[in-house]
Amino acid sequence: MIQYNRESMSTPFRLDGRVALVTGGASGIGESTCRVLANAGAKVVVADIDLPKAEALAAELSGQAVHCDVTNEAAVQAVFAGLTQLDVLVNNAGIGLVGNVEETGLADFERLMKVNVTGPFLITKYAMPLLLASGGKIVNIGSVAGLIGVKRRYAYCATKGAVIAMTRQLAVDYPTQIRVNAICPGTVDSPFVAAYLQKYHSHEIEKTRAELNTRQPIGRLGKPEEIAHLALYLASDEAAFVNGSVITIDGGWTAA
Repeated sequence: MIQYNRESMSTPFRLDGRVALVTGGASGIGESTCRVLANAGAKVVVADIDLPKAEALAAELSGQAVHCDVTNEAAVQAVFAGLTQLDVLVNNAGIGLVGNVEETGLADFERLMKVNVTGPFLITKYAMPLLLASGGKIVNIGSVAGLIGVKRRYAYCATKGAVIAMTRQLAVDYPTQIRVNAICPGTVDSPFVAAYLQKYHSHEIEKTRAELNTRQPIGRLGKPEEIAHLALYLASDEAAFVNGSVITIDGGWTAA
């Protein structure tokens, strides 16, 4: 029988010497992703519209903070002009909206498209030279709302469907130069959900939270760190054969 010396085996899922940029990195899934990637050895660039919060997190992680409005082309260009290396890009920044097609105003629809679709487009476009140079990895944070119809989420479903389509398309255009995959979470217990509850269900927060828990067959909301660890896997060398994939992490929601 072959005996393995565990101490001589390389530790999996390490990102030592690599640079990772996470948009919307100062809170929620983005913050957890920054923490997990930093713990795996990456130098993390926390990109967020809230610069003070990004700076506080970056200082804690010995990383770098950049102010980044993902909808502003000049601002996005400036972010990548200031970097000399990029190995991992996590397109996480996004916003939500409640409303069916009749309830959705044009301005709100366009705002979601600008943040959730134009944002990843601009970030990816200007990150590409660095990613191509490093043979980098892109992890797009989508949603189960891009795979199934969610009631009264017309605009949000549209934008997350676009994220999934862009992921697959990039994998076809650059099949050997980079890897790009998408994560589609179910409902995650994060500031994103807390803001939704406060905005739309302030009079029944606990009741609505209970409903959100039961929407996942597993019986609870996801945890930001659970999404972050999947992002780490996709960014790591251990996922070298994973490309153009759309992976659900939703407590069984889309299986039901």
